[in-house]
Amino acid sequence: MGRASREKTRPSLFWLLAVFVVPFVSFAAKLEFRGRDKLPKDGAFVLAPNHYSEFDPLIVAVAVWRLGRAPRFMAKESLFRVPVLGWALRKTGMIPVARSSSASAAKLTLKQSAELVEHGRGVIVYPEGTLTRDPDLWPMRGKSGAVRLALAGDIPLIPMVQWGTQEIMGRYAKGLSLWPPRKRVQVVVGDPVDLSDLRERAGERGTLTEATDRLMTAITALLEEVRGEKAPAQRWNPSEHGQRETGRLDS
Repeated sequence: MGRASREKTRPSLFWLLAVFVVPFVSFAAKLEFRGRDKLPKDGAFVLAPNHYSEFDPLIVAVAVWRLGRAPRFMAKESLFRVPVLGWALRKTGMIPVARSSSASAAKLTLKQSAELVEHGRGVIVYPEGTLTRDPDLWPMRGKSGAVRLALAGDIPLIPMVQWGTQEIMGRYAKGLSLWPPRKRVQVVVGDPVDLSDLRERAGERGTLTEATDRLMTAITALLEEVRGEKAPAQRWNPSEHGQRETGRLDS
């Protein structure tokens, strides 16, 4: 697996969580990795995975842990006010997503990005904001939260895909399929998305749209490789298909 980061080897609440989460996920899934060396062992990063199952966060968290980093997610700001849960989120360095005005959101993004760089932490951001609405589980239109963080702090933006989790828990399923044998889940980490030409225009709406499109294109290409088939030429857009977006990680 390679050298683990200091944040993983230093005692923390993540150790306690790993004692319970890692064996559970290992019972349900056999993770197969590609691109292990593309997740930085030190320093800040923004990891952007695809999202099509409620079980995805556990798969992604264990994958990141096995790759040597502590898995931190963006989470609803309201969750940080829940007793015990809020304490755990703060202690593990999770990042709140606040629904606020554009000016306030921009200031918050700059602050969060600076903290990631200062502490050398990574964060996992689902760029779709919710489970994909695409009927065949391809990535749909992305949102700008991940690219905003990456651009604000000149942080590596890394695409990632996992495939096979739907065999454990399908989209919108009410329960898990845990009967042996373990389900094969492929995890692929891609090369950082090149945003160097966009950083001087990071505050412009068109820039965020272009950066997000680059990210979603990279994620889709990785998934095409894993699935061995081509994605639809047009990315699924919930607003155009008359569906309501209710992403809990909406940013």
